[in-house]
Amino acid sequence: MKQVLVYSDSLTWGIIPNTRKRLTFDARWPGVLEGALIRNGIPTRVIEDCLNGRRTVWDDPFKTGRNGLDGLAQRIEIHSPLDLVILMLGTNDFQSVHSFTAWHSAQGIRALITEIRGAPIEPGMPIPKILVISPPEIQTPKGFMAPKFAGADAKCSGTATEYRKIAEELDCHFFDAGSVTTTSKIDGVHLDKDQHRVLGVAVGEVVAGLLGNTF
Repeated sequence: MKQVLVYSDSLTWGIIPNTRKRLTFDARWPGVLEGALIRNGIPTRVIEDCLNGRRTVWDDPFKTGRNGLDGLAQRIEIHSPLDLVILMLGTNDFQSVHSFTAWHSAQGIRALITEIRGAPIEPGMPIPKILVISPPEIQTPKGFMAPKFAGADAKCSGTATEYRKIAEELDCHFFDAGSVTTTSKIDGVHLDKDQHRVLGVAVGEVVAGLLGNTF
């Protein structure tokens, strides 16, 4: 059985836009991904490590534990052996408390990749492949996301381009989620249920190839 770790934030945790509720596993894109792989003859366990508000490498001034770099190496150690780690982070780098651009967020992704590859896994266990997913760009934030993400739609511009550069430079795989879906029209930040399904299916096709199979 293949093991895939998804390291992400609320877009993957499955928060329902403009609520504090959560989609069920089978409706979240990692669940859709796992189901698609299994149905196509690729036994796979998708492990979710997704925290609301997680940044790439920065702290949240209001909540502890949102720095994605903290404890990442130990998570790799805990879940090894891993065939693949999927990184989909960056959205929270553009919250209104920060002044970061897409370039800054991409440097955060660079640090996460380095941390994954340097994790203290047991001798003989494989260093997992890494798939960097650029999240769909934030639209005009709405609802109770509006003050939290004010100005984020401008700051996140060019994220996919910057992430692709880092992935190519560090010999990682890359997928642009914005090529298949957008963020929710309800809050401009998260994913609606149908968008989770679209993304899960699309990522499934990519991951199947990385695991040595095709649909």
